[in-house]
Amino acid sequence: METSFAETFENRKQLRLQSCEADRLSARSFNLVLTGMLVYGLLLNAVIVYYFAEPLMTALSGMSSWMLLIGYIVPTLLGVMLAARSSNPAVSFLGYNLVVLPIGVMLALIVPGLPADIVIKAMLLTAMVIATMALLAIVRPQFFLGLGRTLFFGLFAGILAEVVATFLFGYRGALFDWIFVILFSGYIGYDVAKSQAYPKTLDNAIDSALDIYLDVINLFIRLLSLLGRRD
Repeated sequence: METSFAETFENRKQLRLQSCEADRLSARSFNLVLTGMLVYGLLLNAVIVYYFAEPLMTALSGMSSWMLLIGYIVPTLLGVMLAARSSNPAVSFLGYNLVVLPIGVMLALIVPGLPADIVIKAMLLTAMVIATMALLAIVRPQFFLGLGRTLFFGLFAGILAEVVATFLFGYRGALFDWIFVILFSGYIGYDVAKSQAYPKTLDNAIDSALDIYLDVINLFIRLLSLLGRRD
């Protein structure tokens, strides 16, 4: 079977991370950096949403949806590629911020338009899923490490099916939100388990934080969508 570009990119990333020979950290220091980076990204998003939502809406009000989409996708992909391809912590940190900042802008355009109780519920549910999946990944790492291919193809199939259902059939139901909530919950466990299998280096801690951050943000957005449907 022909390997997709995305899977090839992911395989190359795994080989680079596994073969890293930089100075090692203790397991405690590694996990402190990883957790700190994850908290940093989420707090930066919260600051952007809380303090800059109104000026961002005003500044971006004249832009088309396509321009906003391109402005979001390009730096995000660049950030992911920088972090994945580099073994330099400073470059990976730059890549991390190139992902976090446009996501913060996107959230600033979405979150203020939702009722506060829905946002709070989504945050609490996201935190509960993170804690649960991280604990399970620590207890049963091999189970989650074995889910990598299943999650990858599930995500690919889910995205493709959602695009077809939305644009060809006009489907706007909650089915895909539920599917992606399950997939990204699984991905949190997978990426936590995966992070513990890597050499304990500063660069790997930042890269692992980026992986988990993306899982968390996608889970949060899907929970917002689900809870918003019930409002």
